Amino acid sequence: MAATLTGIVIPVSILVWLFVTSSSLLPAGGPVLTLGLMGVGIIGAATVGQFRIGVLLALTNAICLLALAIALGLPGLPHLLPGSGVMVIASLSFAARGALFTKTMKHKAWLMALFVVLGEASVLLIAAVFPGVLPGWFLALLPAQWANIAIQTALAGNGMLPAASALLALAGTAATTLLAARFWFRPWPYPLMFTTWLALSAVVYFNLTGTALA
Repeated sequence: MAATLTGIVIPVSILVWLFVTSSSLLPAGGPVLTLGLMGVGIIGAATVGQFRIGVLLALTNAICLLALAIALGLPGLPHLLPGSGVMVIASLSFAARGALFTKTMKHKAWLMALFVVLGEASVLLIAAVFPGVLPGWFLALLPAQWANIAIQTALAGNGMLPAASALLALAGTAATTLLAARFWFRPWPYPLMFTTWLALSAVVYFNLTGTALA
């Protein structure tokens, strides 16, 4: 229910509301698809305890959301292959976090995943509705914002080079998180994860303009 609410019901409601109010769907495309990937990917993987299932659920949800958005007027992905790659990398990153929660919190993993999704989703909403309110360094710390930047770049059709640092951060955290989940009970996984996250956040911050992080 938590995954359905955050990953499907809320994104679909936003898309339908924008359509009814005759608003452009393009500015909301990145946040909506990010919320769909994150809600289903993290919570789904944390609930079932399977990384692969989390990735599959996230991708399936993203495809359905994108199809609905296109039906409601979103131009779609100008370049299918790079756009699909962005969805896959984001799904891997989000599902990896859900798998880690399962490793560390067992039966309460879905609850931790829900708190994380709601927290990052609220930041996405604030950044989308009130651009410039949140500082760029803070937004650069959030994997949800990395995915938002990459997806919005793909939807805009400007080439993926502007989002290269965000994609690198998503892929890097996915790999590190899966490694940490595998060896969690050893002393080094958490420091490795924390250091990698800060380093990749710095890469995102120093390689993206203030507009991209707004």
